[in-house]
Amino acid sequence: MNRSTLQPGTVDFGYRHVNLRIGGLVAARFGIRTLAVNAVLAAVAIGIAVLSLGFGDYPLTPLQVVRALTGQGDDFHRLIVTEWRLPMAIGAVLFGALLGIGGAIFQSLTRNPLGSPDVIGFDAGSYTGVVITILLLGSHHHWPVAAAAIAGGLLTAGVVYLLAYRQGVQGFRLIIVGIALSAMLGSINSYLITRADINDAMSVGFWGAGSLSRVGWAALVPSLIGGTLILGCVTALAPALRQLELGDDAALAQGVSVPRARPVLLITGVATTALVTAAAGPIGFVALCAPQLARRLTRTPGVTIASAAFTGAALLTLAHASSLAIAQAYRPVPVGLITVCLGGLHLIWLLIRETRRNT
Repeated sequence: MNRSTLQPGTVDFGYRHVNLRIGGLVAARFGIRTLAVNAVLAAVAIGIAVLSLGFGDYPLTPLQVVRALTGQGDDFHRLIVTEWRLPMAIGAVLFGALLGIGGAIFQSLTRNPLGSPDVIGFDAGSYTGVVITILLLGSHHHWPVAAAAIAGGLLTAGVVYLLAYRQGVQGFRLIIVGIALSAMLGSINSYLITRADINDAMSVGFWGAGSLSRVGWAALVPSLIGGTLILGCVTALAPALRQLELGDDAALAQGVSVPRARPVLLITGVATTALVTAAAGPIGFVALCAPQLARRLTRTPGVTIASAAFTGAALLTLAHASSLAIAQAYRPVPVGLITVCLGGLHLIWLLIRETRRNT
């Protein structure tokens, strides 16, 4: 082949320059598709969140909602929208994005579609911290409960990591240990609830179902601050996470300090689900489903954190709007029950697919 015919930026290794150019076109196509999917998911999440502002005991039309958000319309409508319903709508977007990020981190670290904070048991640890704080310590205030949820999730993550560590941490071992510890924590929670006062037991049980109805500005503002910090950490750790997806040896060859990066990523992933649990209770299966759905929508070979965040936001806002619509037509249903029902079907499908792949 005549070197004079080569385009700038290509290397003459027989036909390899053609492969390099095709790979660049494929990467560009994946990038454009990912940006388009993320934009659509963001629009869906925001649109459903705005639509959900009209649902409730006092229904509002979309026009009334928009006028209230822009400071126009009736004072009572502005009170309903901005003070009562807007924190829940923003919380649905924020918490869905955080759960998607947490799921993407753990599925990348474990290289397993079942690697999720709720499957591994970190949600159960956060729930145990809340149960102990409410039932044994007698505190129902937001800050002690939030601190207990975060501490419980981080402590559970530390125990799972230590039990799964054998000259390194393998994804499958981490999942198995997490499931076992989650079952143990579930039995402890059940025992404490059965021995508690009936009013406290009902309070803890409703909280454990996962609901955005308790999210107000007092709980949302700290969550926004914490979510911003988590996003900053994830942005800084994203290159190391991409290298760890290729394996520890490849990451070490690229200069990544695996013994330091993996625990930091674990803590960041746990912080996402603990922050959500502290404000709204355990909301299951969004972290499990969002990364996998994002990968299929973008048609990328790996898990993309940004796409998982947008998908999680769209999923939780849809579940929140469905919960409000059901409550308006029938009875209130916590959003956590809706995500568990839909996520359970997704988990069954994943298990069937993995079984067929391994046979």
